[in-house]
Amino acid sequence: MTKATTATKTAKVTKATKATKAATAEASADGERPRTLASQTLFRGLDIVEAVAAGIDTVAALSAHTGITSSTTHRIASALVQAGYLRFEPRRGYRLGNKLIELGFLAYRQIDLPRVARPTLEALASETQDTVHLAVADGWEVMYLDKLPGQRAVEISSRIGGRKPICVTGVGKALLLDQDETEWRAQLAHYQTKVPSHVIDAAAWLTRMRDYARQGYAFDLEDDTPQIRCVAAPIYDASQRIVAAISVSSTTKYMSRERMQELVPRVKDAAARISQQLGWSGNAR
Repeated sequence: MTKATTATKTAKVTKATKATKAATAEASADGERPRTLASQTLFRGLDIVEAVAAGIDTVAALSAHTGITSSTTHRIASALVQAGYLRFEPRRGYRLGNKLIELGFLAYRQIDLPRVARPTLEALASETQDTVHLAVADGWEVMYLDKLPGQRAVEISSRIGGRKPICVTGVGKALLLDQDETEWRAQLAHYQTKVPSHVIDAAAWLTRMRDYARQGYAFDLEDDTPQIRCVAAPIYDASQRIVAAISVSSTTKYMSRERMQELVPRVKDAAARISQQLGWSGNAR
C-alpha cells in the first residue's frame, strides 16, 4: 500500500469521524432526548411537529427553533405533509394534520381512567387514611368508577358503579366547576324535583359553587349524608375540560372544617397529577 493511498484513507476516516461527531452533537444539542444516528430523522420530525403545535409555521422559523438546517427542515416538513401529520396552507404556513387528530382520538379512547388514576388514588388514601373516590358525571348523577376504603373505622355508603345526585356530592360539585350558572341552576332544580323532602337553600348553594369554581375544589358538608364530609377536586383531560373528579371522605369526627382546608392542596395536587396523565396542559377552560 502506497503512502498516498494510506493518507487518502486516513483523511476519509477522519472526515467521517468528524461528521459523525458533528451529527451526534447536533442530535443531542437540546439535551432533551438521547439520540442515535439511526433515530435522528425521527426525532427531528417530532421536533418539527411539536414546534408547529406551538404555533411556529414557516420553514425559517422552524429551522431557527429546532436548530435543523432550512433544507432539512423543508424536506422533513414536506414528508410530514405527505403523510398527513402536517398540512400546509398558503399564506398561513404549517398546521397540524388530520392524521394527528385521528391518532389523538385513538389514544384518548385507549385511556383506562381507573387504571391511570389508581396509583395516585392509592397514594392519597395511604397519606390521608380516608376513603378516596373517583367519579364521572352521567346526566344528573355521578357514577363512581373506583373507591379505596380508608384505614379508619368509617363506613361510606358509596360503591363502585353506584350513583348519586351531582349537586349534593363533593365529586358532583367538582364535576360542575367548569359549567355556567345556568347548568348549576338546572342541576339543582332537577334535584329538588326528584327529592322535594331535601330542601336546599338555592342562593347559599350557588354562592358556594361560585367560591368553589374560583378556587378549584368543592366540599360536601353533609349535603348528601349526615355526618359525612368530603373534599373534592376536578380532573381535566387534553381538551382542558373537566372529565372526572376525586374526593377524600370521612366522618365529621375525622373531618373538621380545619382539616378539610388542610386537605385541599393535597386533593388538588392528586387531581392535577391524574389530569396531566390525560394530557391536561395545566390551563382550565
